Amino acid sequence: MNDILPPESARWEWLEGKVRGLMARYAYQNIRTPIVEPTPLFVRSLGEVTDIVEKEMYSFEDKLNGEALTLRPENTAGVVRAVTEHNLLYEGGKRLYYMGPMFRHEKPQRGRYRQFHQIGAEALGFPGAEIDAEMILLAQDLWFELGLKDVRLELNSLGQPDERKLHRAALIAYFELNNDALDEDSKRRLHTNPLRILDTKNPQMQGLVNAAPQLINFLGETSLQHFTAVQSILTANGIAYQINPRLVRGMDYYNLTVFEFVTEKLGSQGTICGGGRFDYLIEQIGGKAAPAVGWALGVERVLELLKEQGDAFVMPVPDVYAITPDYAALPLATRTLQTLRRQGIKVQMHGRPTGSDATGMGSMKSQFKKADASGARYALIFGADELANQQVAVKSLRDGQGAQTLQSLVAIETWAQSLLT
Repeated sequence: MNDILPPESARWEWLEGKVRGLMARYAYQNIRTPIVEPTPLFVRSLGEVTDIVEKEMYSFEDKLNGEALTLRPENTAGVVRAVTEHNLLYEGGKRLYYMGPMFRHEKPQRGRYRQFHQIGAEALGFPGAEIDAEMILLAQDLWFELGLKDVRLELNSLGQPDERKLHRAALIAYFELNNDALDEDSKRRLHTNPLRILDTKNPQMQGLVNAAPQLINFLGETSLQHFTAVQSILTANGIAYQINPRLVRGMDYYNLTVFEFVTEKLGSQGTICGGGRFDYLIEQIGGKAAPAVGWALGVERVLELLKEQGDAFVMPVPDVYAITPDYAALPLATRTLQTLRRQGIKVQMHGRPTGSDATGMGSMKSQFKKADASGARYALIFGADELANQQVAVKSLRDGQGAQTLQSLVAIETWAQSLLT
């Protein structure tokens, strides 16, 4: 787990701001759920034989009542629990999004920590393929907003449970015939979750997996029509994609459309966003049956990819830096700065240096050095002569000329906006 410190935290705020703006344009509303949930919620939703439940969850017993609790490893289950508990679908479907930390005890790697952060979108109560496509368009628009490149979309359909049941039987028969070629993890999963064998990262098994029966060949007409409709909307919107018949996702709750956005720039773990349809999860955790679809992206991985490609993010800096040669000028100076802040001006005030006497503000030279390092466009100089005339000196720090003007302290509103140009 890691700390996110300034100035890096500004990059996170920038990303979060882009997400909020985009979600508003798609009419998605923010939902915030607890970090801690009952352990059975994740066991029921993710599946007992998934890697997350078997190996990665941070689970513990509540000392007061003995309840089994877990730090959330993902947030779809929590969102579905909240929607069910508060009957949010009573008046119709809901489009929701979230941001926040998740926890998995897995091997740390580039862009992946045991406390990691996800941004996710969930559309609940909508059965149509157009919402699957909307989800993908939403993610694609986010990449455009961020200037993210070198990301490809992979698409598949998992069909419906009865179709997967037929495919599951065919998989088990196929892998049983090739039992000697399976690794220990695959042998363990053969009769409990054979679909997950298709997602193996073992290079020695890739040939075997590539020749395994494909789920798409077991899909019925309705499932195929749904998948075709998703593709037609994506094509109409100029979204390139690849059909990946081995794409199964890591959770048991998916059906029909599944998708991932993948990059080659971050090593072997190249998925930065993934999701799909989960029409049975709401009923599975005790709610009234309702369709749903969603995705989640890894914030650390997206930011890592942006750095890799040289993103266009500009570190925020103050508009002005306030220089106060005389400690006695601080009351009037701070009053002026407060007025500017209320006008939308970003202001950094010089602070008294450590070790100086009670009234020492540091030399003018040192204050100008700090002002220049801050990146501010202008320095405001609250000198004794200027204050005696109810004025402040405004000095340009970025035009190369160091031009300086005097501005009135009794009519700040008339010149405040000029500090933004």
